[in-house]
Amino acid sequence: MPSRSLAMPELACADCPIRHRAVCARCESDELEQLDAIKYYRRFEAGQTIAWAGDQMDFVASVVEGVASLTQTMEDGRRQMVGLLLPSDFLGRPNRESVAYDVTATTDVMLCCFRRVPFQTLISETPHISQRLLEMTLDELDAAREWMLLLGRKTAREKIASFLSIIARRDASLKNRPNANELVFDLPLTREAMADYLGLTLETVSRQMSALKRDGVIELKGKRHITVPDVSALMEETGDDADGGMFG
Repeated sequence: MPSRSLAMPELACADCPIRHRAVCARCESDELEQLDAIKYYRRFEAGQTIAWAGDQMDFVASVVEGVASLTQTMEDGRRQMVGLLLPSDFLGRPNRESVAYDVTATTDVMLCCFRRVPFQTLISETPHISQRLLEMTLDELDAAREWMLLLGRKTAREKIASFLSIIARRDASLKNRPNANELVFDLPLTREAMADYLGLTLETVSRQMSALKRDGVIELKGKRHITVPDVSALMEETGDDADGGMFG
């Protein structure tokens, strides 16, 4: 069973920070009422296990705040981080009773949870939810393919820049943007965890972060608070053809 967590007070859907990006993004007011009837909130502290691989889960959830990691343990005991869950990402599978990976709160995490069986029924009865869930699943597939490219073909510098751009476009604080070209955000992972996630050594991660800082691509305050003065400059470092428009 998932680790013990703290129950949270109800949050009005209208006040939810992920309302227009989560699985409920297309829901009308009556559909939100149906979701509201089966939802509850849970908070997990950084480092706390949300679910172990193989555990039965009686809920699915949207990440409201924070970041969680997905980790797989191999037969010889080695562990590999295989993904991250960021705000608005969906945890669990409505038609599957168990979770395939260990899910751990990397930072403090708040989940909007839905009881799994009633949610499964809602999918069949509510096209807006099923369509949005399909879109999110396909986006997740695209992200997995992008990650295969990152791990297999990119240089260490390109891997670091790509990772920073992914976090920036998903988790950057829009209220801390003095201009359209600047982004400010906090890294959810330690450098050790970044090395694990990117298939690099800790020394390489530290060296490449320092190089990006030296070249003016990023500014660092401490080890986790990052400012990107010019989004286009960061995107140029990723080795992609993207023009940065996704930052909006």
